[in-house]
Amino acid sequence: MELSLTVLTDDTKSPDNIFAGEFGLSFFLETGGKKILFDTGYSDVFLANAGIMGINVGNLDYVVLSHGHNDHTGGLIPLSRYLAEKRDGAGTGKVPELIAHTRCLYPKPKGQDPNTGSILSEDEVKQTFSTNLSDKPVWITDDLVFLGEIPRRFPYERTEPGDRRIIFPDGSVKPDLLLDDSALAFRSGAGLVILSGCSHAGISNIAEYALEVCEERMVTDIIGGLHLLSPEPERLARTGKYLNRLHLKALHVCHCTSADARVTLADYCPVEEAGVGMRFRW
Repeated sequence: MELSLTVLTDDTKSPDNIFAGEFGLSFFLETGGKKILFDTGYSDVFLANAGIMGINVGNLDYVVLSHGHNDHTGGLIPLSRYLAEKRDGAGTGKVPELIAHTRCLYPKPKGQDPNTGSILSEDEVKQTFSTNLSDKPVWITDDLVFLGEIPRRFPYERTEPGDRRIIFPDGSVKPDLLLDDSALAFRSGAGLVILSGCSHAGISNIAEYALEVCEERMVTDIIGGLHLLSPEPERLARTGKYLNRLHLKALHVCHCTSADARVTLADYCPVEEAGVGMRFRW
């Protein structure tokens, strides 16, 4: 089975194309006859870019959210409106299944910001989508899996919550450990392809768990955000050494990864760019 991926939204775009970019991430995937939107970016930019690219997001089978932050879920509002307009007067039509971690749609205050998470609540999301909220792996096809909650195994990837909080349905407020951060893994003939949103869980933790869930030995490619904006040098070096041990054919770096981090990681593995409008196939 093959997987095709088109970058609809990212921080990076080529100056010679007509697509818009923004601080966020959205991928359009096709595999096994299924059409999947992985994250929605911060706004309606992914919709505009998809239209220019000739990609129809009106007949999606799945919407998968890597985690709840608004630069990955902000596009849910324009997507909901778009899908509503595509349905006929009887209210029928394809209803995508939304897959995410159980905590993904909880409000997430940070500092003075009342919510850095999804603007749409879980109840509002259920008005547009059928929902599958799980902290366990969810197989979308025989070869593509949503990983659910990522075990935090590598101490160098643990981060303190700082002023991040999460509000639970009972009204309780707790430090936000970003346990809703997840990823996708695809079993290709050459090894796993891992698709990350922000990698708050840590890309080493994500890759290690993906290998376990998929019962694989090799990772051939990683594409997505690594959340290495200003990492400690020791963490960056350890991340690089872990990725080096994977013998990746490519590390396609996207969203929330600094130029310095990209340069440093290139000493350990073949770093390649991935920006708006780029297409990949495995």
